[in-house]
Order: sequence, then C-alpha cells, then structure tokens
Amino acid sequence: MKSNCEGRGRWGMKVARGVLGVALVLALSGWSAWAQTEPAAAKPSPDTVLQTFYLNNVSQQSDATEVLTVLRNMLDPRVKIYPVTNQSAIMIRATPDQLVLAQKLLSDLDRPKRTYRLTYTMTEMDSGKRIGVQHFAMIVVAGQRTLLKQGSRVPVTTGSSHTDSSSPQNQVQYLDVGMNFDAQLDESMNGVRLRTKVEQSSVAEERPGLGLQDPVIRQTMLEGTSFLTAGKPLMLGSADVPGSTRHYDVEVVMELVK
Repeated sequence: MKSNCEGRGRWGMKVARGVLGVALVLALSGWSAWAQTEPAAAKPSPDTVLQTFYLNNVSQQSDATEVLTVLRNMLDPRVKIYPVTNQSAIMIRATPDQLVLAQKLLSDLDRPKRTYRLTYTMTEMDSGKRIGVQHFAMIVVAGQRTLLKQGSRVPVTTGSSHTDSSSPQNQVQYLDVGMNFDAQLDESMNGVRLRTKVEQSSVAEERPGLGLQDPVIRQTMLEGTSFLTAGKPLMLGSADVPGSTRHYDVEVVMELVK
C-alpha cells in the first residue's frame, strides 16, 4: 500500500514538473517574440537615411501643405516625413531610392513663381468723349493675393459717451474712400487666370437729414474672373455715374516681369 502511494506521489510530481516546464517554455517564447517585434517597431530600419530638404520658393502655408500632401501620396507609406515650418524645411527618413524620388518631386514642385505687372486703366467718358484717364500699376506674384488702395479715410461718428464730470466724447469710425484693387493671378494650362475686384467709392454731395456728420458714400464695384494674355489689354467692365452723362471704363493689361 505504501509503495502504491509513493508511486502515485512520484507520478504527480512528474506531471507538475511537466506542466511547469510547458508554462515556462510558453512564457519564454512569448517574451522572445515581444523582444523581437517591439524594438523593431520602435527603431528605424537600418537601411533608411534621414535627409533634410529646404523649400526655397514656398512662402505660404497653403503651398507647403500641398507639397506635403503630394509627398505623402507619392512616397512609400513607410516613409517618415517631418515638416519644420520655421525653417521652411522637410525632414524625410526613407530608403535611398525613396529619397531620390522625394528629391525629384520637390524639384518639380518647389519652383520659382513668375512675377507680373498688372496695370489698371480707369477712363472717364462723357457723351462719348474722353475727359480723364488714371493708371494704377501693381506687381503680382503668381498664386498670391495683392491689394492696392488709394484714397482718403473719412471719419464717421458712430455714437457718443459721457460721464457726469466730463463733456460728451464722440466715437469715430474711419471709412476708406477712393480706389481699391484686389488681384490674384494663377497659372494654368489655359493661360493666366486673373481673379480681381475693383472698387471705387466717394463721398456724395447730398447728405441725409440726420445731421451734418453723416456722409453718404457712393460705391461702384466690379468683381470677376478672366484669362489674360501678356501685353493684350482686356476690358473688365464699364459703370455709369449716377445723375450724369459720364461713365467709367475699366481695363487691365498684364506684363511678365520675370
């Protein structure tokens, strides 16, 4: 009886040792798999190289965003791209062949933008006769917006405030009166596209019955999109002057500077 109990005891110990051995093997194999995969995901591949590319002709955030979008779509998804905004640079970690492709893409995208001169001509006509001509010229870089203003700032009283110990203080707001030009040129396959707005404003002679400090601002605005050819004038539009026989013709001509 005693020998049977001892045999069962030795058999039970062997089973326990076997289970413990299997558990230890599984644990060690799991740790080994983690050790092989986890650091590999954290460390860069040994065949990749980190290189910095500087953008020489990108001056707007929207242009830099478009360049990054193209790089992320065209390069291998495993390529790491790090923009450095304050340095106008892009850091790329990739294999040598992917870096060559990135260099080619950046050479195609980061190109100098052309500069143009826009000359607006305002011609005042009265009964078919030219009685005045004004020219306004501005330098425009392709893809960028340019503004030109000429005129005066007219004060307008918007309210007043006072305390018991002081006299009333008028609250004044200034309005820009004169000529305003807003232009943006974009180069495309069909030519050079101009998106522009021409605005003319002036103080009318008549005044409402609310007081002498309430001016009436007369305003004419022309806004549209056109395709331009270098050296060829384009008529943008014409506007009549209310209460008279006069009208203004608005014309623009584009010249390539560089």
